[in-house]
Amino acid sequence: MTDVWDGLTMDKKSAAPDSYLLEMESFAHTLERHGIPLQHGLTDTLQVNVGRLCDLSCCHCHQEAGPGCSEVMDRQTMDAIIAYARRNQFKVIDITGGAPELVPHIDYLVENLAQLSPRILFRTNLTAMLGRRDWLPQLLKRHQVALVASLPSLNERQVVSQRGEGVLEKSFAMLKHLNEIGYGMEGSGLTLDLVANSAGAFLPASQVQQQMKFRQDLLRKQGIVFNDLLLLANVPLGRFRHWLERSGNLRGYMEKLTKSFNPAIIPGLMCRSQVAVSWDGYVYDCDFNLATGQWHGEARCHVSRMPGVPEPGTSIATGVHCYACTAGAGSSCGGAIAA
Repeated sequence: MTDVWDGLTMDKKSAAPDSYLLEMESFAHTLERHGIPLQHGLTDTLQVNVGRLCDLSCCHCHQEAGPGCSEVMDRQTMDAIIAYARRNQFKVIDITGGAPELVPHIDYLVENLAQLSPRILFRTNLTAMLGRRDWLPQLLKRHQVALVASLPSLNERQVVSQRGEGVLEKSFAMLKHLNEIGYGMEGSGLTLDLVANSAGAFLPASQVQQQMKFRQDLLRKQGIVFNDLLLLANVPLGRFRHWLERSGNLRGYMEKLTKSFNPAIIPGLMCRSQVAVSWDGYVYDCDFNLATGQWHGEARCHVSRMPGVPEPGTSIATGVHCYACTAGAGSSCGGAIAA
């Protein structure tokens, strides 16, 4: 097993990889040293990245999504994904981006996928629905779609630095509207989870403690309720990687991740139980490998040519960005892996 360095040490404009990153131990070698293979288990989750188009340009975004991005899933690719989901019985289908709210025909994708899986997740940055697609929350409610809403902090200065002016106020407004239609309310059956990222080059705090703080502060100050808080480690890709380089934090952050490697996290990694599909229909092990454009094997596979899910025991492509998912309590699209 070997690591692919593209996306972390190099980009399309770079001539050579960062020398320190070439000197550090690769993730593949770390796995070998611990005698732990990284392989697919039973795949029960389909993650669909519908594109990089977004109304925000968050500084921690590994996809470098933003208003100027043209990568958006078309109707033909949606049909291929719907057909793939029909061929396989996924327990969970996870729709992400970018901002999925802004993608044309997103209602078509949601309505069709909702018939094919008992649990549909829809990842929202909250602001993309506000004043743009007012019909979308009701559509998501009608299909009992669980919302996973990004809210990196309750501190206005921190949110401004990560996401821009006025974003926190708009996020609160959208959360209040979602509560009004039942999301996050006890007994409604409408799940509203929040997702928070660290503000800098450090690992997330205790998810349990942060959830208590978010719950108390949001209820007391804004009258907002939610189900669970998911904490994610910032992955050294995209805009966050560029910030690490500009600020001189790249080496320190990577050392922190590698020293915090937790082998007990490996069995719970999301890449072991999911398959990710990009806006152009190609299949990857996870959204981070999608961001780097790396896959296991010699050729990418389009979802239209993929009859089933990866066989258990199939190797998973790795890179040094994998250290972010395996540091400390671990990090996945579902938050911390270990309690």
